[in-house]
This record gives sequence, C-alpha cells and structure tokens, in this order.
Amino acid sequence: MPTSAPEYIIAIGASAGGLEEINIFFDHTPLDSVSYVIVQHLSPDFKSRMVELLSKHSKLKVNEAENGMAVRSNEVYLIPSDKFMTICDNILFLSYKGEVKGPHLTINRFFNSLAADCGKKAIAVILSGLGSDGTEGAKAIKKSGGMVMARNPETSEFGSMPSNVIATGVADFVLEPVAMPDAIEEYVRYKAELLLDQQYDEESVAVIIDLIKERLPLDFSGYKQSTILRRMKRRAAYHNFTRLEEYSNFLLSSPEEIEVLAQDFLISVTSFFRDKKTFEFLQSDVLPQLIEKLAPQEELKMWVAGCATGEEAYSMAILVYRQLQENLADTVVKIFATDIDSIALEHAGKGIYNQGIKKQMSAEWLEKYFLREGDHYRVIPEIRKMVIFAHHDIIKNPPFCNMSLISCRNVLIYMTPALQKKIFNTLFFGLKSNGYLFLGPSENPVPIISNLEVVHAKFKVYKTLETKRFTRFDTFSLPEPLALNRTPAMLKEATNQKVKYNFEEAVNIALPDVLSYLAVCIDENYQVVKTYG
Repeated sequence: MPTSAPEYIIAIGASAGGLEEINIFFDHTPLDSVSYVIVQHLSPDFKSRMVELLSKHSKLKVNEAENGMAVRSNEVYLIPSDKFMTICDNILFLSYKGEVKGPHLTINRFFNSLAADCGKKAIAVILSGLGSDGTEGAKAIKKSGGMVMARNPETSEFGSMPSNVIATGVADFVLEPVAMPDAIEEYVRYKAELLLDQQYDEESVAVIIDLIKERLPLDFSGYKQSTILRRMKRRAAYHNFTRLEEYSNFLLSSPEEIEVLAQDFLISVTSFFRDKKTFEFLQSDVLPQLIEKLAPQEELKMWVAGCATGEEAYSMAILVYRQLQENLADTVVKIFATDIDSIALEHAGKGIYNQGIKKQMSAEWLEKYFLREGDHYRVIPEIRKMVIFAHHDIIKNPPFCNMSLISCRNVLIYMTPALQKKIFNTLFFGLKSNGYLFLGPSENPVPIISNLEVVHAKFKVYKTLETKRFTRFDTFSLPEPLALNRTPAMLKEATNQKVKYNFEEAVNIALPDVLSYLAVCIDENYQVVKTYG
C-alpha cells in the first residue's frame, strides 16, 4: 500500500467507552488512500491499550500520535490520553490538557483544526458519547465543504453526542457503525469521479433541476446532490455525453428525455411487509392500540407517504383487515397512499403483482388475500377498497390530517437536512394526538423528537404526545387565487342578490369546488379550524 499523503482524512470522535463501535467500524473498512484519526475522551491517567486492541480489527498500521508526526495514507492515528491534538499542513501537534483552562472539548478542537487544514477533504464521524463535544467541530467541517456522519443515536446507550450533531442539520448520514465504511467509500469514490468537472457539474445540475421543474413540474432541488448527480451522469453516459453540460444542452431539445430522467430520480424500491419483524410489531403492538381507541363511528385513517407501487399500503391494509376480523363491517378504514410518481400510482391502483411476491409472504397469506390471475396475483376486493391512491407532493402539498398512523419510510433519506426538517413538520401536523409515525431504518425525526414518544427505536415507531404541540412549518403550495370568471355559481347568485358574504363564508363555499386535494384552515396557534376537500 502507498504511504503518501492521504486523499481524505477521516476523523472519528468517540467517548472512552466507544471501543466496541470503533472495532466494528474498522472490521468493515476496505478503503485505500485515506487516513483515520481517532479522538477519544480519555482520562489523563488512563493507560490505553488501543493500539494493541485496534490492530486486531484493522489491516492498517495503527499509531499512537506523536507531536510533529506526519499523517500518511492507509494509517490510523490515536490521540494520547493526556493530550489535545490539532493538525496543520498534514502534521499532528500535541499539547498537554493541563495547559488549557476551561472545558476539555477534545473532539471539537481537532475537528476545527481539520476543517481549516483539509476543507473538502475532511470527513467527521461522531460515535456514541455523552455531552455535545464534536458538534461545533462538525459544523466547521461541514462549512468548509467536508462531510459529516453521525452514529444512529436511537440504538446507542449514550446517544447525546450524535444527537446534538444531528440536531444542527449538518449530518449528511445517520447510520449504524457497521454501515459507515461503505457509505464513506461511496462518498469518496464519487467525489473523485466528479472532481475534474465539479464546477461545471454544479452549474449543470442547477440548470437541469430548473428545467425539470419548469416542464413537468417536479422539484428536486431539495434532494441530496450526490443522488441526483449519479443518475444524471448515468443518463448522460447512455447518450454518449462525457460532460454534464453537454447533456443539459441536449435536454433543452428533448422533452422525452426530461421525463425519463425525472422518472429515474423517483426511486421506487419497495416490497410487501418490508422488514418483516417491524410489521409484526405493528400488528401486535400498534394496530390493537389504534383500533381500541377509536370512538364510535370514527374512521380509522392512515397515510402511506411515498407509496411507490403500493406494496406497503396493501401490507398495512392486510394487517388492519386481520386485526378487525368480524368487526370489519363496523369500522370504516381509509388508507391514503400517495406519491409523485404517476406511473407507480397507476400500477399500485391496479393491485396486480408478479410471482415475485411469493417470497414476500407466507403461502397462506398469499392465497387468502390475493386472487391468482395467470402468472400474476391481484389483491382481493376487501383489501383494495381500503386503500385510496392519490398523486400528492409531500414537499409542497398540504398533509392529510387527523391520521391515526403515518408511514413515510425510506423517502427522507434522499433529501437534504433542510428539506427533511420541513417534511417532518408536515408529517407531525398530519397526525392526531396519540397518532403513530412509522419511518425507515435510517431516518430519525430529530426536528420533532421533543413532540414524540419513542415506541420502538429499532423499528422506528413513534407516537405523538397526548397534547400535541404544533411546530411551525413552511407555507404549502395551494391553487392560484380564484379568478373572477371562476367564481362558483352559488357565490355569483348571492352577489347578484346583493347579499353580503364575509370572507369566511366565501372561502367555505369556494374551496371545495376547486381543490382536488385536502386543505386545512388553521388559526395563529396552528390549531385546525376547518378542513376542505
């Protein structure tokens, strides 16, 4: 292996008890041409055996850092227990903790110096630990153009360090330690591929996103650029373009390709009862609670956001159907399943699936809830009528409200932290008090976590507090203001008779006639006053 200066420096911040997580991380670290610096919280008189212990989990050379030591690729550097450490011009510098007054924020100190020294070549990893050390340093690395990765705090015994980083919105990834090396490798690999044309690519990405928004319209400006860029480059290569700028010019004269590209952005990876144990938990612990708390004549309303081709929505319907059994006739069930992908929604509405679903459920359930039609299976009418499929853009359209359960799984992982925050607030607004939120395994509702009870951390199931506290969220896109020639007939007639309608009455009459989706009217405290549509 080469021992030149590294292309990237990966700094890992952890508490003294983070050895197990560090070992797991290095058990899965195949990456070449990078360096690792581990900054732990250690007592000054602690005699560390980390070099010996970590060497058993890594093929890389493991060193205890020394003052003036140059950082080389394919090597690991450990901070000594009684020292602060910084980096400048790729050289490590040590100082005694006793020489510094005030809190010993060891991780922040190194991260800040790394941000200044390496800029876009810096990667911060925050593992388990108490307190907030690492938060300011992570912000500095993000601001300098580097990447920030945080350990999933909900499966950690000591999750406050990663939680504080996530709460700032600077974390690009929130993962388990075992998944971090692959994510870092992918990030480094694609950064290297894009480095030569980076400036042109950024400009072309903006042009293409605006073009899609204008022509379709779909807005992908809040999606993670790495995800979008990868798909753009794949389509560009398909048409034999070597530069994204050439591909963006081609799109100007090819509306068909714009649609194909946008469709490629719409990632539809789903299956029936995906993550089986999670659905078993929903059936045993969540649905009985929901149904038991329904008032007489109250509808059971659920929302599956980002439903793709419908498998998850039908999975929910099957569980509800099984739960209700003989009481089905006494309960109205409405499962709203929404997506921005019209092609996927058309597929979902038909409720027809190929033989691949035989691997996704037992033969008993397949026979009971599906009808065999040649080489395909169609959901039975009793299940199909529970689900209402609709085109809905969760980024800009109002939420479905007063939901007992909202499932939004593996949708937010493709979006920037700012957009995730907006959508989490939208989802929270759509839930009733004591309603359940169901997320994907890599999604964490940090922006609204103070308003939620964690029902099951591993399965990503949350419940709104009994007294809902509404949080502020961005304005939704609603239809354009009513033109005079579109005034409803009832309103015209009343005007001709010179009957004075106040504003509230006019809105009550007009909105149901022009809206194709649900809207809500709220007061200054974000309390729902009236629903429309």
